[in-house]
Amino acid sequence: MPRVTIKEIARRAGVSKGAVSYALNNQPGVSAATRARVLRVAEEMEWVPNRAARQLSAARSETFGLVLARTAQTLTEEPFYMGFVGGVESVLAERSYALALQVVTNLDEELATYRKWAAERRVDGVIVVDLRVDDPRIALLRKLGLPAILVGDPELAQGLPCVYSDGTAAMHTALAHVASLGHRRVARVAGPPEYGDVWIRDRAFAAASGRYGLQVTVIHTDYSADEGAAATRDLLAADPRPTAIIYDNDLMAVAGLSVVQGLGACVPRDITLVAWDDSTLCRITHPRLTAMSNNIVGFGAEVTHRLLGLLDGAAPQSHLYNTPLLIIRDSSGPPPVVAPSCD
Repeated sequence: MPRVTIKEIARRAGVSKGAVSYALNNQPGVSAATRARVLRVAEEMEWVPNRAARQLSAARSETFGLVLARTAQTLTEEPFYMGFVGGVESVLAERSYALALQVVTNLDEELATYRKWAAERRVDGVIVVDLRVDDPRIALLRKLGLPAILVGDPELAQGLPCVYSDGTAAMHTALAHVASLGHRRVARVAGPPEYGDVWIRDRAFAAASGRYGLQVTVIHTDYSADEGAAATRDLLAADPRPTAIIYDNDLMAVAGLSVVQGLGACVPRDITLVAWDDSTLCRITHPRLTAMSNNIVGFGAEVTHRLLGLLDGAAPQSHLYNTPLLIIRDSSGPPPVVAPSCD
């Protein structure tokens, strides 16, 4: 079928082509009644926008970029980015935008991707995740003039607009929970120490453990199930071993639960486990895992709304999305009073 044109919509609606353009592009210049009539006629004629023409006229690609510097295995296993990208896509679909998703192996490749996208005008803006302390990507994005929303704390964003969760408050809540149960030896299986959100949690973990008089251990990993399991084995082999473990993501927590059970210990009778992010994984294990819940899909959607707003002229600013909530489930309990056993 031939493409329905603005000229044909204008003739059917009895208005000028300019009025049709204003109405279809949601721009001022026409009355509410005219806009409604044009949109009704466009729907009746099954009009769809000419994407190429819109991009040329607006000097936009109608595409956002997201680069993930993670191993393919971690990305396929970790629920966080599946939920996050789902939230991003849910908003982009409403605006007929596309997402350019690039998976790279290291930070240098990520920087090269931004340079290429900017030179080719491939994307209108980018979503930047996994902020580092003194992140080199920020200076490059400023130099390139590439609009960006950073996913991370304002302390890491160096003045660029960002969306973040309050990791400091969440970590204090997690430690307050295990301390209230009577635990005094607490471990944390953390993410990579170069990541800014992990650095913020490290700092909060140290401060909160001091407040509650806890003996603590931290093992940093790459967020993968394999390293989460290995860290759990090391912790359980220690003497004395911790009676509670907090994990920086739910993938490692589930792997840790499997290790605990494989060694013949019981959760929570012998050890308490607390996860982070609270994907479906935490609710389908046995026992179900206590977690700091973060609504990852909503987080991705909020980040995307903020980037769209930035392109539409909103003032750049930092935005606190939420403070993760403690969801107490079956993996929480007091420390053991006898030698660990499932007999």
